[in-house]
Amino acid sequence: MPDSQLAQTVAALQPRARTELAELVAFKSVADFAQFPKSESERAAHWIADALRAEGFEDVALLDTPDGTQSVYGHLPGPAGAPTVLLYAHYDVQPPLDEDAWISPPFELTERDGRWYGRGAADCKGGMIMHLTALRALKEHGGVPVNIKVIAEGSEEQGTGGLERYAEAHPELLAADAIVIGDSGNFRAGLPTVTATLRGMTMVHVQVDTLEGNLHSGQFGGAAPDALAALIRILDSLRAEDGSTTVHGLAADATWDGLQYSDADFRKDAKVLDGVELIGTGTVADRLWARPAVTVLGIDCPPVVGATPSVHASARALVSLRVPPGIDAVDATKLLAAHLEGAAPWGARVGVKQVGQGQPFRADTTSPAYASMAAALREAYDGKEMQTSGLGGSIPLCNTLAGLYPEAEILLIGLSEPEAQIHAVNESVSPDELERLSLAEALFLQRLAERG
Repeated sequence: MPDSQLAQTVAALQPRARTELAELVAFKSVADFAQFPKSESERAAHWIADALRAEGFEDVALLDTPDGTQSVYGHLPGPAGAPTVLLYAHYDVQPPLDEDAWISPPFELTERDGRWYGRGAADCKGGMIMHLTALRALKEHGGVPVNIKVIAEGSEEQGTGGLERYAEAHPELLAADAIVIGDSGNFRAGLPTVTATLRGMTMVHVQVDTLEGNLHSGQFGGAAPDALAALIRILDSLRAEDGSTTVHGLAADATWDGLQYSDADFRKDAKVLDGVELIGTGTVADRLWARPAVTVLGIDCPPVVGATPSVHASARALVSLRVPPGIDAVDATKLLAAHLEGAAPWGARVGVKQVGQGQPFRADTTSPAYASMAAALREAYDGKEMQTSGLGGSIPLCNTLAGLYPEAEILLIGLSEPEAQIHAVNESVSPDELERLSLAEALFLQRLAERG
């Protein structure tokens, strides 16, 4: 770490950061209230609100957003005439998936092999702790030199758009000169990276119906149209033989000109099994950051255990489509729905219902704030130069903020480097990354204030 008083203060704050991250991780704040109690999310929201109040934030509020969740807001006044910076994170998390596959309990922060394991440790409860640590360090060195707004979203992982709709209805609330989205990550641990592009996303439910009810497969199988078989054919039509996404009318040949991702590094990061090929064509960066990608997230069908010999009358799937910059997510949704309906075999009835959508995003990396961030990251990472990459995931709020505040400079940093394994079992965060990025954010705020 750099030999500076600010760096030393950030380092001294790390035990507190670990304690508080453990407290936040303990809340099972999955914003799918059919799976997890809403009270868990509410407790996490109250924890953040209390933390903001303890740091002197004013106007702290739990905002009831249209999707039935809560976002936490607070304002920390700075010197008169100073810029205003909005710091974003989200406290909701993905479900832990197979809890038996976790080496340690998913909602219990556990240190192992130099990393801290727990659901949300990197995505994105660690981002909230990063913001708090940066602000606390600045308060010990003359005070926070800018006006700060914090917004912690409660449903980012669900893609239900609650905070986006709330911001559109209250456009003055999140107005800022610069916005730091703490929900991305370095391309590689130890390599300072800002994210230049985000793919958007659309999610749809696909319902296939062929019969009035299930039938005995011995008596009717061979002539009766099976809805599950029809659904499988429809889903298979979304990919070419090489695995490339093929939605009729949707361009899938764009290229990425920036930081590249080698096949070998990707195979290692994704833990691809020996002998299994990567899918798609072009460079890995093309496939991840510049092209659409379809994923079947789930299928409703009988499990193997307890299955009966039946021809199925109905079947259902949840399909996600990642949409790169340059393609409108609304148009992509229409193309996806038309493709799914048109691919139905045997005249099967297909219904498509959109359940989530977010537009892709492209940052202006030529803005002055990026120069300030580059200098801050360089100091925090011992002279390493800032890199610029894409991100295959989606943060729908980014486009909403860009539309509401076209003059604001939007920067994306965070703790979700490949080893973090976000959304998977055994998610973790690197304490070194948390320390360096907390310092970088503090340095960035100082430089922004100096710039005015």
